[in-house]
Amino acid sequence: MRLKGKTALITGAASGIGLATAKRFIEEGAIVAACDYNEEALKAAKRELGDAYRIYKMDVSKHDEVGKTVDVIISELEKIDILINNAGITRDNFLVKMSESDFDAVIEVNLKGVYNVTQAVVKSMMERKSGVILSTSSVVGVYGNIGQTNYVASKAGVIGMTKTWAKEFARYGIRVNAVAPGFVKTPMTAKVPQKVIDYMNSKTPLGRMGEAEEVANAYLFLASDEASFITGQVLGVDGGLVI
Repeated sequence: MRLKGKTALITGAASGIGLATAKRFIEEGAIVAACDYNEEALKAAKRELGDAYRIYKMDVSKHDEVGKTVDVIISELEKIDILINNAGITRDNFLVKMSESDFDAVIEVNLKGVYNVTQAVVKSMMERKSGVILSTSSVVGVYGNIGQTNYVASKAGVIGMTKTWAKEFARYGIRVNAVAPGFVKTPMTAKVPQKVIDYMNSKTPLGRMGEAEEVANAYLFLASDEASFITGQVLGVDGGLVI
């Protein structure tokens, strides 16, 4: 029960890594404010996870909507101890074929969304002089990847913000870290052609895709007091992936 008495806000909490993290946190005693734009998926997850999984429909790319939703969460749950910025999308294409709208959409969710939610949540953490902020980056945010200009830009930006916020908020007792998953089995990767999966597995020394639960375990460690002297770091959960 490493998170007993803690409240965690998780974005993109209705599926994939976000849902796996919600499950893991609840197992460890946390109350989860599960935020997602997909209300039906949230309701389905709540039927499985019960009262500790509190659902809130939220589009992280909408600044005002995020602020209002966070205010509701704090009024209902009293506090937010842990923030997991997990919501993300892809719109892959080669640069010469990538539309401006596809570039903007990924930046709005993956990068501005992290800014929006963190800005809304961190104020209450500063007042309490305590908190943990964790964000989902990606191994491609470190190494780059063909056909993912928009996604790589967003995930590299998350790393930059993480390091900046670790410096800004340390004086308030707030730790800020990022996790950089490699190729993980999620609804997002389910659409990837098998030949691409085979190629990525061949580039991963452990020889397989990761499981969402393995990323959730990394979040659990970083959110817990076991990581009390860790801030400003990017933890790779990638099976040793080399791109």
